[in-house]
Amino acid sequence: MATAISPHNFVPAKPFHGRLRFASRARSIHNCRRGRRPPSIRSTLITEPDAFEVGRFIGSYGFMNITSYLSFQGGISSLNLYDEFSPGYTTDDIERLRVQDVGEGQVKIRLYEGRIVQGPRKGTRVIFKVYPGRKGGGVEADMMAANELSTHVYLQSDKENICPNLQFLLGAFETKTGEQFHLQWLAFRNDGKYSAADYGKLMSEGNTKDNAKGENVWNPFNKEQKIKRRRLFIIKLLNGAMNGLAYMHDHDRLHQSLGSSSIVLSTLEEKDAAYLIPTLRDLSFSVDIGYSSLEAAPSALSEELWRRASAAGAFTPLEKRAYGIADDIYEAGFLFAYLAFIPFCEAGIMDTISLQRLFENTFQLDLHAAREYCLADDRLSEAVKFLDIGDGSGWELLQAMLNPDYRRRPIAAAVLNHRFMTGAVL
Repeated sequence: MATAISPHNFVPAKPFHGRLRFASRARSIHNCRRGRRPPSIRSTLITEPDAFEVGRFIGSYGFMNITSYLSFQGGISSLNLYDEFSPGYTTDDIERLRVQDVGEGQVKIRLYEGRIVQGPRKGTRVIFKVYPGRKGGGVEADMMAANELSTHVYLQSDKENICPNLQFLLGAFETKTGEQFHLQWLAFRNDGKYSAADYGKLMSEGNTKDNAKGENVWNPFNKEQKIKRRRLFIIKLLNGAMNGLAYMHDHDRLHQSLGSSSIVLSTLEEKDAAYLIPTLRDLSFSVDIGYSSLEAAPSALSEELWRRASAAGAFTPLEKRAYGIADDIYEAGFLFAYLAFIPFCEAGIMDTISLQRLFENTFQLDLHAAREYCLADDRLSEAVKFLDIGDGSGWELLQAMLNPDYRRRPIAAAVLNHRFMTGAVL
């Protein structure tokens, strides 16, 4: 049951800008390489807790260690969560855990609604992302919060070129009272509180209800229109996500935690696809791929990525950069697979982990063979038809993004220009 925090219990504390020590080096190196001074945290963000009012508790999610049971050249491995993972979580919740190994600790993040109550942005609705301090989340929480903060500050430093498909950071601060000792708060503009994972779950549950009522049998025209709207909505969603990723890559940043739960949607209504604005969030595992940073010693949050890069034969800064970008594309490929299957299936037929195991383990990333398998299952027929559009253009793109050889994966801009993504095949 949702609970609320009274703004009167919100105790002011020192601004958050002093907590940047874990990520300041990477930011300053990158900005100096481009010949400009690092942006001022105080001048660009609201850092006074009194400027905010905290509202309703939305929910929480966590990041945990991930072990590997299968790996490919240049690919990220499938999930195998530790036994202590709560059995009460759904597979959609598990999608949030597709991140790099950050040690044995567990970081629980809490989300709240809120608004700005002072200054020129007064009345602006925000979503608070709250990291536990070292006492509750260990050093991992500090590193993740600092990295997410510095990444957003850097990506927002060019006010003339703000990407609409990245979550926009408005403020950051730290509380220092009682049980909330050293909680670290990031305040984002509230552009929606539902994710692509929520969308997939809602649509699959709707499919189950429609089939139970026999609506698709008695009204085939309605089904046809619904499928058409769904395809348009998903392609718009994918375009927004890839545009945000392309912007990050163009600005020397990897996402490294891309999945259906890391995309916020401005609407879940498929009829409003024209107004849909997807935004990428969860940049706490973002990695700087500026050449100066690639030549420096790896950070705790990037060492696992570069270990996998070395295993794939990427050693020079240029090769490591290409590997990192391809690694994000691989994650984006499974996001594509999720959106191509889950919204077209009944609830429980397919989930993120099942898809990844099917493609990686069963078919060794041979999507032609995977298609033949899916084609034989009537429950997956609409997903197969969606990817079959344009003489199999969806399968073609998905195969390219999940290519076992990282060197042969497309960059984000090439994905955006693919005929399946432009809608030319619809």
